Amino acid sequence: MRATNGKVSLRVPRAVIKAKCAPYLKGGKPACQAHLKNLSDYDIVGKFGAEYRGIVQYYLPAGDVWRLDRLKGVMLTSMLKTLAAKHHASVTTMANKHKAVIATPHGPRRCFEARAERAGRKPLVARFGGIPLKRQKKAVITDRPPAPLTRKRGKQLIERLQAGRCEHCEKRTQTQVHQIRSLAELPKAGRPQPAWVQLMAKMRRKTLWAAPRFPDS
Repeated sequence: MRATNGKVSLRVPRAVIKAKCAPYLKGGKPACQAHLKNLSDYDIVGKFGAEYRGIVQYYLPAGDVWRLDRLKGVMLTSMLKTLAAKHHASVTTMANKHKAVIATPHGPRRCFEARAERAGRKPLVARFGGIPLKRQKKAVITDRPPAPLTRKRGKQLIERLQAGRCEHCEKRTQTQVHQIRSLAELPKAGRPQPAWVQLMAKMRRKTLWAAPRFPDS
């Protein structure tokens, strides 16, 4: 017998799923978010995680919250492609690097994490996923809106300098700065270029901290 006639049910609108997936798609497939490539892994995972968590928590009381699995797949692939573009690596490599398992009321769940180490303090942890897509009739939205990740240029440069890490090999060592006035000054493709020039062109940055003995090939 039909049991839903004349009753109100909470559901996730298909139009909402389509609209939330749209910013992460290009040509119908999940795409890299190029404007986030210069952020740290912690910031990238944190941004994707906060947006996904906010949407899921809002629709947890819905009877078909499982439909958000489509959004999860799109956002996850887009996040991994963004990390892969940042590190010039494969999506599989990034997935293996950041995958983790956490405990939930519904049992262990797989998620993806990135950590920001802090001297003398516990590391900050950003997480994507790990939320069971099961209906919770008494769910309460406890997530805060994600803070904007825009940073002042001067502060970001200081943080990169204080890190004391070569941005080519990512090893802690004595560094020196390479700087140009604009990206248009970089030599055109095909001409002989030092390695630091090639790296600056890939990163789309006008400043680069590297070890004094930076390879020139």
